[in-house]
Amino acid sequence: MTYSEQDSLNPAPLDVVVIGGGVNGTGIALDAAGRGLKVMLCEMNDLASATSSSSSKLIHGGLRYLEFYEFRLVREALAERESLLRNAPHIMWPMRFCLPHQPHLRPAWMIRIGLFLYDHLARRELLPASKGIRFNEDSPLVRSITRGFLYSDGWVDDARLVVLCAKAAAARGALIRTRSRCVSAVREGTLWRVVVEDLHSGEQSEYQCRALVNAAGPWVSKVLTQAVGQTAAKQIRMVKGSHIVVPRMNIGEHAYILQNSDGRIVFVIPYEDDFSLIGTTDVDYQGDPSQVSISSEETDYLLAVVNSHFRDTISVSDIVWSYSGVRPLMDDESASAQKASRDYSFELDAPAGAAPLLSIFGGKITTYRKLAEAATDSLCQFFAGAGPAWTSKATLPGGDFLDQPSLQRELAGQYPWLPVKVLKRWVRTYGTLCRHILADCDSLESLGEHYGAGLYEQEVSYLVREEWACTVNDIIWRRTKLGLQLQQAAYPALEHKIAQLLGSRATAPVETENP
Repeated sequence: MTYSEQDSLNPAPLDVVVIGGGVNGTGIALDAAGRGLKVMLCEMNDLASATSSSSSKLIHGGLRYLEFYEFRLVREALAERESLLRNAPHIMWPMRFCLPHQPHLRPAWMIRIGLFLYDHLARRELLPASKGIRFNEDSPLVRSITRGFLYSDGWVDDARLVVLCAKAAAARGALIRTRSRCVSAVREGTLWRVVVEDLHSGEQSEYQCRALVNAAGPWVSKVLTQAVGQTAAKQIRMVKGSHIVVPRMNIGEHAYILQNSDGRIVFVIPYEDDFSLIGTTDVDYQGDPSQVSISSEETDYLLAVVNSHFRDTISVSDIVWSYSGVRPLMDDESASAQKASRDYSFELDAPAGAAPLLSIFGGKITTYRKLAEAATDSLCQFFAGAGPAWTSKATLPGGDFLDQPSLQRELAGQYPWLPVKVLKRWVRTYGTLCRHILADCDSLESLGEHYGAGLYEQEVSYLVREEWACTVNDIIWRRTKLGLQLQQAAYPALEHKIAQLLGSRATAPVETENP
């Protein structure tokens, strides 16, 4: 079954409308569309424009969650880690983490037991086991740190994960509407009447659907009260996580997990070849999620933790970029934000003879697929013809290859004129989808205008045409991370090209500031 924009002129009822274009919303849209349901997703901004592009970029079980006895969550996340690494080798890959040991931490034997549990709570096939290590003179850590541990987890390009889920959903017939806000959703017996507003044109469209999913993340309660007119049965706790990016501190490909004396965790992760990503902070947040930003106290905290561990110290002047996101966690009345559960929960409102409403609370990026599967399972009781669960072994778009080095070699042989740095970035961003960018190209000149930092006209055209990119920020911060390198002098030409490609679909003025 497919649903196109033309259908909205004389629409038959949809099966499912999903509100929210983050990882949970796009994951549910993909799962439901793959089971044969007619799906529409609306997102008021860009895909992954909030929480889902502001994570620590990790696919991990959550080693520290063992301290809070969340064994089921850790087990599920560890199992999902293996599945995701197989399904998307372009945007996810294994990473080894160094855990330095210091006197203020738990005894080494206790950490060793925790790592043993982490290795064995779920089946592990792709990643090596943990082990103890000694730091020598070549270590970037302060000389007082002489021993530690090495364990495995994974890396993910979080925003691209969301875009690829949306692409996969669209390929299975789902309609993806970005810059489209759900104005209202009214129950009319066994159907919902949903009004969606195009935030550029102001035009409103009306849809009917048999089930409604509220996956609005930090706005989940607001959607319930303002659009649906219901009181939220569960409350969320908004927790702000902030990160800074500095010139590369990591040696080799290892990441570091630093345990501060206050019990909080800070990661130092290799990032975009030339940088290190440092975070996160985990502090309660009460404001507008769209206005979140790092505070001076958070910045000072991250700098202090890193400087207490690394020989080469850093300061505010070294920060090249920072970002913050709000995690919509379930309010379990934990004393601190760090202890708030990262687990997820649903609230299914389905009175007899009335169209169901499914609201999503909490969650973490590693378990998005499992959350989406469980959410779609709960909806399928209302759709007798829906297919079975299917996503556990489903490759995401562009992921149909063995590994990154082999794909790089294959493409280098076919396109020897393509700069190595561009080729490497495209493989880890698009996988085999980069063939769509290279279609009909036979030289560097055929890629069109070069905006700098390896960004060419052909890539921009692909992102606007195939991946819902409408603004400069969509391209340089979410579809890629070229904002770290692209000069602002290139923005006007890039903005002009985007407007040209969009034509009548052009959005309101293209933002050019860092998100």
